[in-house]
Amino acid sequence: MTDVANPMEPSTGDHFEGDYRPAEPTAQQPANVRVEPLQIEFLHRLADALNTTLDLNTLMHRVADLVRAVIDYRIFAILLLNDRTQDLRMRFQIGHTPEIERMRIRLGRGVVGMAAMQRTSILVEDVSQLENYINANPDVRSELAVPLIIKNKVIGVIDIQSESLGFFTRDHQRLLELVASRVAVAIENARLYTRVSRQAQTLTVLNDISREITSILDLDDLLERIGVLLKRVIDFQMFSILLWNDRTSLLEHRFSTRYGERIQRERTIRLGHGIIGTAAEQRQPILVPDVRKEPRYLAENPETRSELSVPLIYKGKVIGVLDLEHTRVNYFTEDHQRTLGTLAAQVAISIANARLYQRIQEEEQRLERDLAMARQVQLRLLPPSPPRPHRAEFAAAFLPARSIGGDLYDFLDYGPGRTALAVGDVSGKAAPAALYAALVSGILRSLASQHLPPAELLAALNDQLQERKLDSQYVTMLIAVWDDANQTIEIANAGSVQPLFLTATSGSLTHAYEVKTVAAEGFPLGLFPEAKYEAFTLATQPGDMMVFFSDGIVDAENSAGEMFGSERLATLLEQHPTAARSARSTVDAILEAVQNFQSGTEHFDDETVVVLRTL
Repeated sequence: MTDVANPMEPSTGDHFEGDYRPAEPTAQQPANVRVEPLQIEFLHRLADALNTTLDLNTLMHRVADLVRAVIDYRIFAILLLNDRTQDLRMRFQIGHTPEIERMRIRLGRGVVGMAAMQRTSILVEDVSQLENYINANPDVRSELAVPLIIKNKVIGVIDIQSESLGFFTRDHQRLLELVASRVAVAIENARLYTRVSRQAQTLTVLNDISREITSILDLDDLLERIGVLLKRVIDFQMFSILLWNDRTSLLEHRFSTRYGERIQRERTIRLGHGIIGTAAEQRQPILVPDVRKEPRYLAENPETRSELSVPLIYKGKVIGVLDLEHTRVNYFTEDHQRTLGTLAAQVAISIANARLYQRIQEEEQRLERDLAMARQVQLRLLPPSPPRPHRAEFAAAFLPARSIGGDLYDFLDYGPGRTALAVGDVSGKAAPAALYAALVSGILRSLASQHLPPAELLAALNDQLQERKLDSQYVTMLIAVWDDANQTIEIANAGSVQPLFLTATSGSLTHAYEVKTVAAEGFPLGLFPEAKYEAFTLATQPGDMMVFFSDGIVDAENSAGEMFGSERLATLLEQHPTAARSARSTVDAILEAVQNFQSGTEHFDDETVVVLRTL
C-alpha cells in the first residue's frame, strides 16, 4: 500500500530503505522501450479508449480495465496533484477502502509521493522492507507507482499494488510508463474540457442570476434572493451581505444565513478591520484558506475555517461586501473567487437600483402625505358653502385633475345684498399651481374688503401679482358681482373662459333655455403691468342662470381624442328641462355629462363649475 500522510499528523520526513528500482527510461522517455506485438495491440486499444471520451470518470474506468487485462493488480489508483495545496488526492481507485480515499499525500512521502517528487516511476518488490510505510492494507506486498507528466509538469500518479512479493516486473513498469505518458495527455484534455464546460455552465447560471436580480427592486427581497441564487454556483455554508452606511462610515450586516437558515447579526465592521473590512478598504477580493492562520480574521463563527470576501463596487464607490464562509480548510478556490467577483458587479448594480427605488418609494410616500395635507389646505381655502342671497342661489364644484390643482373659486362679501364671485385657473398643474392659486386667493381676499368694481379689482390684483412676479406663472380669472336688490350681475374677465347666460325662451316650464355667451375678455393676471379691464352689467329675470366654468370642462377629451367642447355644453343646458333646474342640479348635470363623455379617460385638467340662478 502507498505510504500516505494523514493530514492530522505532522510530516516525519519518510525515506526509503527497502528494495525499489527507479525506471531507467522515465515516463516521458518511452522511446527506448522495445515494444512487443502484444504491447502494440494494447496501445491501440488504449488509444481508442482515450480518444473516444472526454469524461474523466469514464476515462479512468477504461484505463483501469485495460491495465488489468495485462497486469493482474490487486489495487489500482489514479491520484491527481492539487496545484494550490501541492498534495496528491485520490481521484479514482479500485480496491481501496473509503478511509484511504480521504487521505492527502504530500510530495516526497511514500511510494506515490516519491514518484511524483522524483518525476520517475518506482517499483517496490517488498513494501514491508520500507521504513515508515503505512500499511493501510496488510495483504499488499508489492507496489508500482508511475508519475503522470505533461509539458514537463507532474499532474498525478498511477499506482498499482499486489498481494504477491515481487509481483511487478520491469516489463510491467515499462508498460505502465507507456500508459502514463498517454493517460497524462488524456486526463489534461478531460480536465480542460470539464473546466470549460463548468465555466460555460457557470456563465449561463450567472447570466440567469443577473437577469433575475435586476428585476427585484425590494432591497430585502433582493438580498435574500442573491443568497439563494448564489448557492447554485458556490456551495457555501455561511453567507453575509454587509452594506456601507455613509452616515456612520461603517459596514453594517444587512442579510446573513447560516446553513441555509436566516440569522440576525447586529455587528458592524470598520473599514480596514477584519477580512471583510480589509476587502472593502483594499477594494479587492480576499481569499483565506485557513482563518486560524489569518491574523486579520475576527472570530465570530468558531466553526469557520475558510472565508471569501468580495467588495461590491458601484460607480467607483464601495457600497458593501459579499462574504462566504465554510467549515472546511481550503474550501474556496480561485474559481470561486472569479465567479463571485464576476457576479459582484451585477449585485452591486442591483443593490444600488433597489436602494434608489427604496428612496424613491419613501420620497413618493412623503410626497403623497404632503399632497394629502396640501389638498386639505386647498379645500380649506375654498368656501365651505355658497352664500344664500334672498333672490338668487349659488352652487359650485371643483374636481382637481390630480390630488391638488390650480383652479380656484371664491365668494366674497361685498356688503349688504351684494356678493362677489371669483373663478380662476392658474397656469400649470399639481403642487406649483396649487401654491400659486393659494397666493392669488390670499391677495384676492385682502383686496375684497375695498369692494372694488370687478374691472378695478382685476387691475389691482394684477398689480399685486406683478410685485410678486414668478416666471411662467399667471392666472386667468373672472370676477362677477351680484346685486340682490336689483338682480343685476356685473362681470369682468381676465383671460378666463367666457361664461354662459341662460334665459327662458317662454314662460312655460317645459320649454328649454336660450344659451348666450357673455363676450367678456381681457389679459390674464400676472403677465403684463398696468393692464386695464372692461366690465359688463346684465339684468336678469327670475329663472335666469349664469354658468361659470374652467377650461377643464370644455377641453375634456374622450378615448377618441374628441373634446367635450362649448357646443356640447350649450346643447346640454338648452335641453335640460327647466322644471328640474336648480343651481345644484345644473352643476351636477354638467359634471355627470363630462364624466360620461370621458368614459374613464384620465382627467388632464382641473374642472370647476359655478352656477348662479335667479329666484
